[in-house]
Amino acid sequence: MAGEDEDLPRDAKIVKTLLKSMGVEEYEPRVIHQFLELWYRYVVDVLTDAQVYSEHAGKPAIDCDDVKLAIQSKVNFSFSQPPPREVLLELARNRNKIPLPKSIAGPGVALPPEQDTLISPNYQLAIPKKQSAQAVEEMEEDEEPA
Repeated sequence: MAGEDEDLPRDAKIVKTLLKSMGVEEYEPRVIHQFLELWYRYVVDVLTDAQVYSEHAGKPAIDCDDVKLAIQSKVNFSFSQPPPREVLLELARNRNKIPLPKSIAGPGVALPPEQDTLISPNYQLAIPKKQSAQAVEEMEEDEEPA
């Protein structure tokens, strides 16, 4: 185990230490690489946003305030608070006031009407009109060479 830690890069060792501090004892080795990829992608996104904010403010370089603003915008965009419990209860009460439609219990599985299913035919056949035998004979005569 100690030999494995020596081969890991510094960032991978940090991820491994974080997992251990959170009480995660067993995990697949690729978990460390997945965390590193997520970590690098997040840092690149934050620094790219910070650079945009810095350029917008007319600054020659990124400073701490730009990074803080980028992180705050990521937090506001990525994580949202669920509505308060009271709001959810009120919505549930209003929704539950409407009774469910009566079901028509029949044998077998209840299926929607045929026009609402994907297996119903959605085409119409154009059936050619039958020609009389006399009209067919006349056509054959017209086609014969003279």
